Amino acid sequence: MLSTFGAREKAMYEIEINDKSYQVAPKSQKLNTGLINGNPYEIDFIKVKEGEYHLLYNNKSYNVELIKFLEDKKHMELLVNGNKYTVAVKDEFDALLENLGLDMSLGGAEKELKAPMPGLVVDVLVEVGQELKDGEPVLILEAMKMENVLKATGDVKVKSIEVTKGRAVEKNQVLVNFE
Repeated sequence: MLSTFGAREKAMYEIEINDKSYQVAPKSQKLNTGLINGNPYEIDFIKVKEGEYHLLYNNKSYNVELIKFLEDKKHMELLVNGNKYTVAVKDEFDALLENLGLDMSLGGAEKELKAPMPGLVVDVLVEVGQELKDGEPVLILEAMKMENVLKATGDVKVKSIEVTKGRAVEKNQVLVNFE
């Protein structure tokens, strides 16, 4: 499942499971061996069917069902042997952005979309009055030589658009207002 998030060899991940953090360093793309909080691990897993897996870890058997998966937010909900777990994954890039104070999300169904960093508005993808669902793109902001698609994190309606295509913006500048 981590491979769906784009696992890389020699990568380090911070995985939060029900508010408890783990540092995970897989040794290969297969993710079945590596280190968890500095301790070696080995996991055998097979896909039983779509959304269901069987794992062997520390001589224990686990049945895992994927309940919810939000790839763009690197978040999933799992049912493991009948117990529900919420899992969030951060890689080095996510940690770097967080340390720099750059958040690529809207942070919930807020009333304003603010620029997470200084940049240039490449495109405005919405119109006043348009209703958006969670995860739908709002606008494209170019920053640090990358195009970043800013998305709605809740169901919202566009009240006003405060920027135009081609305009430079500063960090925390209001880009779009929502109802």
